[in-house]
Amino acid sequence: MVSQKVVIKNPTGLHLRPAGNLCKEAMQFKSLITFTFRDSTANAKSVLSVLGACVKCGDEIELTCEGVDEEEALKALVSAIESGLGE
Repeated sequence: MVSQKVVIKNPTGLHLRPAGNLCKEAMQFKSLITFTFRDSTANAKSVLSVLGACVKCGDEIELTCEGVDEEEALKALVSAIESGLGE
């Protein structure tokens, strides 16, 4: 299991389009990918779960990846978030 904290840079936070992009990226990996924000944990492969976390710009989340490709998954997701998730 690997994890890393990352700050959301999108001006609108994780609204529908960036949430969809995050899920699309996460679904390329076999690992279980979740993130923790405040007191809740969200499944990064579920758009509804990501939207339900209500993550805003400047919020810090902790990504956790667990599985056969966890290292690559974490690296790819952190990179995607830091580049703005297509926004």
